[in-house]
Amino acid sequence: MATHHGLDLGPDRDLDALPLRERKKIQTGGRIFRTAIGLFVERGFDQVSVAEIAAAAEVSKMTVFNYFPTKEDLVLGPVEQHLDEPARVVRDRAPGTSAVTALREHFLAALERLDPATGLNDDAVVLDVIRLIHATPSLALRATSAFDRRAQSLLADELRRQDPAHDELTARVAAAQLLAVRLTLIAGNHLRMLADERAADALPGALDEARRAFAVVEHGLGTYCAGPARPGAGAA
Repeated sequence: MATHHGLDLGPDRDLDALPLRERKKIQTGGRIFRTAIGLFVERGFDQVSVAEIAAAAEVSKMTVFNYFPTKEDLVLGPVEQHLDEPARVVRDRAPGTSAVTALREHFLAALERLDPATGLNDDAVVLDVIRLIHATPSLALRATSAFDRRAQSLLADELRRQDPAHDELTARVAAAQLLAVRLTLIAGNHLRMLADERAADALPGALDEARRAFAVVEHGLGTYCAGPARPGAGAA
């Protein structure tokens, strides 16, 4: 899983290498997160209170809010950590690399390592988060609106700064297209996971779709869906 407020919520980080205070902080955040997800899955997001989560995690209600400012953050905090990722990828790309290429290669690399941010990960906790988002309208709405507003605004600002012409309209259109590709691919990967596919088995298809999707942005829609010419069209 991803980190949130400096807390690693997944199994991969080497906690022994960290100072004791930071290690305890990470462990507490992870316990609160997993406790909350477990209760939400068992009873439904709207049926569980923050006080119940605090009691089950053996911390105070204030401690929960110190790690996760809102109840929705208990599910979406790790997801929303990635909102500035597209802008960072564009800002840190190698000289001479287009924004499309940088974002495509970054997404493909994330797929290869089965990063939960791509939607292609079958870890039990990740799957629980995906199911909760899809089953809870308030979470689904916040997840969508966060990308629509914050992620798109951050990416558009970065693209405009990188564009020699500083064309605001082009930057906004490009940001909308690039984020739409990511969201479409992530949604497709979520469906794969919800259909009980193994992430490793789904990887080749996900990589192929990602390459095709970014190619659409890179080369443009052109005459896509123009359809056959009507009989007599163009005749005097």
